[in-house]
Amino acid sequence: MSDIITVTGTVEEIIYTNPANGYTVCVIDSAEESIFTATGCMPFISEGESVALSGEWTRHPDYGEQFKVEYCETVLPTDEEAIIKYLAAGIVAGVREATAKKLVEHFGKETLDIMLQNPERMAEIKGISKEKAKSIGRSFAETRSVRNVVMFLQQYSVNANTAVKIHNALGAGAVDMIKKNPYVLSDAVEGISFKIADTIAFNMGFPKNGMERIKAGVTHILRDAAFTSGHVYLPKDVLIEHAVYVLKVEENEVEGAIAELVGKRHIYPDRIDGVDAYYLYEYYEAEFYISRRLVALANGKQKFTMTEDKAESAIDALESESGTILAPEQRNAVVTALVSGCMVLTGGPGTGKTTTINTIIRLFDDMKLSVALAAPTGRAAKRMSQVTGCEAKTIHRLLGVSRSSEGYNVFTHNEENPLSADVVILDEVSMIDVTLMASFLKAVKSGARVIFSGDADQLPSVGPGNIIQDMIESGAMPVIKLTKIFRQAEESLIIMNAHRINRGEVPELSSRTGDFFFLRRRTPEESAATVADLFVSRLPKSYDVDPLASIQVISPTKKGPAGTVALNKLLQSRINPYDELRPQHTYGNTVFRVGDKVMQTKNNYDIPFKRTDGEDGTGIFNGDMGIIEKIYDRDRYMVVVFDEDKRVEYPFTNLDELDLAYAVTVHKSQGSEFPIVVMPVCSFAPMLMNRNLFYTAVTRARDMVVLVGSEKTVVNMTMNSRYRERFTGLCEKLAAVKKFTETKE
Repeated sequence: MSDIITVTGTVEEIIYTNPANGYTVCVIDSAEESIFTATGCMPFISEGESVALSGEWTRHPDYGEQFKVEYCETVLPTDEEAIIKYLAAGIVAGVREATAKKLVEHFGKETLDIMLQNPERMAEIKGISKEKAKSIGRSFAETRSVRNVVMFLQQYSVNANTAVKIHNALGAGAVDMIKKNPYVLSDAVEGISFKIADTIAFNMGFPKNGMERIKAGVTHILRDAAFTSGHVYLPKDVLIEHAVYVLKVEENEVEGAIAELVGKRHIYPDRIDGVDAYYLYEYYEAEFYISRRLVALANGKQKFTMTEDKAESAIDALESESGTILAPEQRNAVVTALVSGCMVLTGGPGTGKTTTINTIIRLFDDMKLSVALAAPTGRAAKRMSQVTGCEAKTIHRLLGVSRSSEGYNVFTHNEENPLSADVVILDEVSMIDVTLMASFLKAVKSGARVIFSGDADQLPSVGPGNIIQDMIESGAMPVIKLTKIFRQAEESLIIMNAHRINRGEVPELSSRTGDFFFLRRRTPEESAATVADLFVSRLPKSYDVDPLASIQVISPTKKGPAGTVALNKLLQSRINPYDELRPQHTYGNTVFRVGDKVMQTKNNYDIPFKRTDGEDGTGIFNGDMGIIEKIYDRDRYMVVVFDEDKRVEYPFTNLDELDLAYAVTVHKSQGSEFPIVVMPVCSFAPMLMNRNLFYTAVTRARDMVVLVGSEKTVVNMTMNSRYRERFTGLCEKLAAVKKFTETKE
């Protein structure tokens, strides 16, 4: 292998660049080496820039001699001609060739120093206002700041897009902060794992048993437990044992780090079910607040308090007027809603939750009480609107989002600025984690009623907690479970089979008519091929439906031939194949094309959208689905349309927030309802072969379910009632607060 050498020159032409990882092929004009081709990680370089490249000479079989770049550093030009060429390349917003010439004519070789140090002086030039001068200065400073971070991190194999996010999170002082403590990356920057921060720290010479490393490792273990397994806390022994194993340090060193973290209130010690436990501080605060607030709501005095007798009379009057007669369970639920400060309404499909909620809404309207409806996701809120005939919002939209003085996203509605609604009905509560539930309850005004609705047998939230189960088991508030399946629902095999699955009975798979079908296939590959045929041709032809609008493929897993990653590539190749006339853009391992169905995979509070009716706003949230309408490769963004009329411009740097959505995991499908669900049932990881995952998938379908695969897998999933237990303390806290409140009274 050749020695690493450094060559300098000017970027004459950029032949190719991948913004996701910074890989670039360009032509360099060098006084040392004449003109040559350079390849490698050179993020954000532009034609006209001066660069210092470290690497080695190689020979490509087709393209001949090239310089393989290991490290790239941009160098500010020093002579006037080079400065004009540098600024004319469009590197700085607001400066093109004409402005660049004016600046250099006026300031000469000091141009770039003045732009950085005294940008207001640019207003000396005719045509540049004070505001524009400041704007150009900010743009130049930001550009230099971002590039410093990108260039510093590329030596640690951090790609350009990730480096930009690090800069956005840590600011202009990012490099100094990382040099001082690289573990700040895993604490402060979303998408940077402890493993990446640890690798950078190791390469920078930080010791394995350093206190900063161990503290960061303990925090990482608690946070990873929350978002991979839903744990709100970890038992002390589990945390210490895991930290010793992962960090390869001594037990006493872990205990010392925990003591420091407790002292700084980063983690919180507690005792749950007689066992010592540690929380991340924000999760302890969330559980503690939820428990106090729910008990206060359950015991509080509400506006227009109603007795049970009056509630029964109001129901009688409504039944006489509407002709709808409630079943005893439904009537009990409505009475409870009218006389209680808060309650939980739960039940499976076909048990009349919608009729019950609609009755509750109607009676509160008659009482002249304002009612707000909300659900965790956009699709769940849309479905709630459709079945109630009233506007329902996502929780995030209901609470509103604004920027704090420190630059963080915060909810507009809180304890100081509560919601005006007298009643809030919150659906799909099983999807809500502890932090979002705490934020919601902070926004509920004193004296309001809250009705929590959801199916307790579905999968718990992706984030930490098991809210609905803890609320039910605590006994701290009224719980009504609807169990009676109504006659019209009994005609649906989807509903009947969902209840069979929930009882641990194998669903009926032999039907050749109706709304529930099973197609036997021997291997995951055969299952995937059949799923593709069903999606692309068989179901659209037989039922005259648009596959993008009406068919959703759901898989238990991302991995394997029948996982969502492989299925999305297969389905895209069949229904939206490569066409030289159709724009596309490759980001990482994903090809996005105009016409693709996509899903937002994380909350983005800041991204703006425009509606056809002129109502603009901000925020696209985890689970929202849309269609790629346009791709502008030159301007480096694409347009995605959500909910048929919400247009969002995605910069290519944000494409890590989007996935193809022809196929989604069961977890990502929660809260949604689709006309037709197609699901491969093959051999999956044991942790995914369980009843509540299977039940959740089946209950996502409104009109039809098609299972493709192995009867053995169906049986195994149905019979496996075990699921990974979550460490949560809410149930115990609710019971304790309730007991304390009763004793105090």
